Amino acid sequence: MSMITATAWVPRGFAAPFPTKYTFDEEEFQRIADLAKLHLDDAIEDLEDARKPEGVNGKGGNNDDEGSENEAASKSLNSKALVHEFQLYLYILTNLPRDEDDDLKEYDLEHYDEDVEMDKDEQGTGMGMFGNVKSLAYHESNKDDPYITMQENEGDDEDREELQILVTDNMVLAAKVEDEVAHLEVYIYEDEADNLYVHHDVMLPAIPLCVEWLDIPVGKANVDKDSRANFVAVGTFDPDIEIWDLDTVDCLYPNAILGQGGQDLAGGTEDPKKKKKKRKKSKKANENYHVDAVLSLAANRHHRNLLASSSADKTVKLWDLNTTKCAKSYTHHTDKVCTTAWHPTETTVLLSGSYDRTVVAADMRAPEAKVPRWGVESDVESVRWNPHDPNFFLVSTENGVIHYHDIRNAPSSPAASKPVWILQAHDESVSSFDINPIIPGFMATGSNDKQVKLWNIQASGPTMVVSRNLEVGKVFSTVFAPDEAVGFRLAVAGSKGVVQIWDTSTNPAVRRAFADRVAPVEGEVKERLVGVEEDSSDSDSDSDEDGDGEEAPEKDAGWESMEED
Repeated sequence: MSMITATAWVPRGFAAPFPTKYTFDEEEFQRIADLAKLHLDDAIEDLEDARKPEGVNGKGGNNDDEGSENEAASKSLNSKALVHEFQLYLYILTNLPRDEDDDLKEYDLEHYDEDVEMDKDEQGTGMGMFGNVKSLAYHESNKDDPYITMQENEGDDEDREELQILVTDNMVLAAKVEDEVAHLEVYIYEDEADNLYVHHDVMLPAIPLCVEWLDIPVGKANVDKDSRANFVAVGTFDPDIEIWDLDTVDCLYPNAILGQGGQDLAGGTEDPKKKKKKRKKSKKANENYHVDAVLSLAANRHHRNLLASSSADKTVKLWDLNTTKCAKSYTHHTDKVCTTAWHPTETTVLLSGSYDRTVVAADMRAPEAKVPRWGVESDVESVRWNPHDPNFFLVSTENGVIHYHDIRNAPSSPAASKPVWILQAHDESVSSFDINPIIPGFMATGSNDKQVKLWNIQASGPTMVVSRNLEVGKVFSTVFAPDEAVGFRLAVAGSKGVVQIWDTSTNPAVRRAFADRVAPVEGEVKERLVGVEEDSSDSDSDSDEDGDGEEAPEKDAGWESMEED
C-alpha cells in the first residue's frame, strides 16, 4: 500500500541553500532517549491494556459483533505500535556514536609509556619526537604532497553539492504512507529543468493526515524566536503534533511536540509514580492537548507564533509556538473537526468545518461569544477563504458539492444558510480544492472519482475549464504554488502514492480562459506534467489499488493535448 494524504509548498527563498547534516551529540542523545522512552512506555501500556481480559475495565461480556471487531482492531494497532516504537528505540541505541574509550582501547594507551621504556632497553636509545627531523619533507599545502590522495573536505563538498537548494527551487512536502511505514517526503521542484526529486525524508510515528509549513523556528535553542525559518508541523492519527526543521537532514526526532507527549517530556524531574499516572493517555477531551487524531493544521501568517489545529476529538486548539503550549481550546462543533483556515485580513478569525455538517467563523479572541454558523447538505471536507475577496469563503462536501458563501450574510440558523452559488463539482467527495493565490478566479478541485478539475470563477458563477485524470488514483491533495513565477503550477497527489506537478499554463483551455495572465509563447505549447520516476514493480502493484476491479486508464486517457516526452 502506498498513498499520499497531504501536500504543501514551501515558498522560494525560505529553504537553506545548504541544509545541514543532523548533529548527534551527548545532549541530543539524552533528549532523544527521553522521547523514545516515553513513546516506548506508552506503547507498552497500550499493549497491556489491549491484552487485559474482557470485564477487567468494567466491560461486560455481552459485546456485540461490532464491538468485538473494534476491540480486535484496537489490539492489532496497539501491537503494531509497540513493535514500531521498540524498533525505533533499538535503532537509536544501536546507532549511537561509539565511546571514545572503546575506540582507543585496542591501542592500550594506558601502557604506552611502559612500551617505550621496553623498546629503549631492547634497542638502545629510541628516536625522540623530533629525531631525524632533517629527513622529513614539508609541504605548505596538502595539495603538494604526493602521498595525500584525498584532499581535505573533498567528501564534504560532494555532500553539500548534492544537498544544495537553489533560490529558483521550490520545496514540496508530501505526507506519505508506504508499506505501513509513515514518513514525510521533502521534494525539490526545479521548474526550468522539469525535474522533481526526493531531497530527504522524515520518519513519522503514525499515518500522517495533514502538513503545514511554518516560517518560525520552534524548539530550537539559541535562535531568535522572530527570525525566519523553514519548519513543518505534521498531524497524524496520533493526538500529538510533531514539528520538524526542514533545513536539517537525517533527524531522528522532532524539534518539538505539541500535545501530551511534549508535556510529559517537559515534566522533567517529577515523581516517577506521578509521572507514570500522568503519562497514561486520556481519552477525554480537555483544554491542554488533543486526545484523538489531528485532522487539520493552519498557521497564522500574521501572528506567526500561532498555529490552529482541529481533531477527531471535536475540538479546535490554538497553540503558541514560542512556548509549545495550548493557549486555548474551542468546542464549537459536535463532531469531528476536519478542516480549518485563517481569514486573510481579519487575522484572528478562524474558519472551521466539521462532520456535524456545519461551518463556523469564530474570533479566537472571544471564545465564549456566539459564533455564526452555516449548514451544508453533507459532511464537510475542506474550507477555503477567497484570497482575492476575503468577504467570501468556499466549502467542499462529501457529496461532491462546493458552496460559496458571503460571510457578511450570516444565517440565523444553519438550516437557513443561503450560499451565493452551489456547484456540483464532482460525482464523489471533493476531498481537496484550492484557490490560486496569484491568479484571481482560478480554482482546482480533486475528488475520489480520480479527476482533477480546473474552474474559472466569475461574477456569474464558476465554469469548468478542463478535467483530467493525472494518474494519482483517488485525489487527496490539490495545492497551487505560492510564488508568482510558478503561479500556474499545481501539486496533485493521491492514493497511488505519487506527486505530480501540473503546469496548468501549458493547457490550451487554461490559456484561453486566463489569456490575460499567461505569458505569450510563439508556436505550439507542449503540456507539462512533472513527476518522480517510479519503479515498474511499484506501478504494477498499484495499478488496481482500490480493489474495485476497475482497469487502470490508458496512459493517454483524458490528455487530448498532451504529447509524450
